Amino acid sequence: MTPSTSKKYNCIIVEDEPIAAEILENFILRDQELNLVGKCADAVYASSLLSIHDVDLMFLDLHLPVLKGFDFLRKIKNPPFVIVTTAYHQYAVEGYELDITDYLMKPIPYDRFLTAIDKFKHLMEAEDALLEVSERDFIFLNSGKKKVKIVLQDIFYIESLREYINIHTKTETLTFKMPISKIEEALNPKMFVRIHKSYIISRPKIEVKSANIIQVNGKKLPVGRTYKPLIEL
Repeated sequence: MTPSTSKKYNCIIVEDEPIAAEILENFILRDQELNLVGKCADAVYASSLLSIHDVDLMFLDLHLPVLKGFDFLRKIKNPPFVIVTTAYHQYAVEGYELDITDYLMKPIPYDRFLTAIDKFKHLMEAEDALLEVSERDFIFLNSGKKKVKIVLQDIFYIESLREYINIHTKTETLTFKMPISKIEEALNPKMFVRIHKSYIISRPKIEVKSANIIQVNGKKLPVGRTYKPLIEL
């Protein structure tokens, strides 16, 4: 039995072929760690899903109506991990240039789906080993083969850039290959709060606060709708 506390990864399906979407949905439902939060047939609806949900993984068909898959992917500011689903192998190189997680050819065999999901989970979970919480006033993060000490009081805010994060401190901006969710788990919620799927801020560093914007170190950051209740805690 999988414990109820096991990690859940939110995913969406962007696929205009109903049968292909149904096959993917059935595959996803077999994995207790995957949580399907929505499926749609075009990029416009997909954009809406990404704005509503904190999505970890997107299954993206390339031949979508109106806006094609890769064109849509280029327009997303902070895309989740992406597994491409297509009947056309000639787009694979372009896909990997966009840093996709995997490229699945239709019809998709279940064992090949599992390989792609294992790759995705590895990318999400590998950062656990890179994150070391030492004491309450600082953390160590791995950068290559060295550990970088970051004093928590020096942090203004943390910004997500796909699978990377930028930590903005009083002296510099540091970049690490790590999902923002991983460092969020290591931070004291009394001192730090997630205000958006792309931002964590230091509570003591808040300069101006409104319903939709928080200013930290002169930078105006958006407040995501789902995170508004957390800011008042």
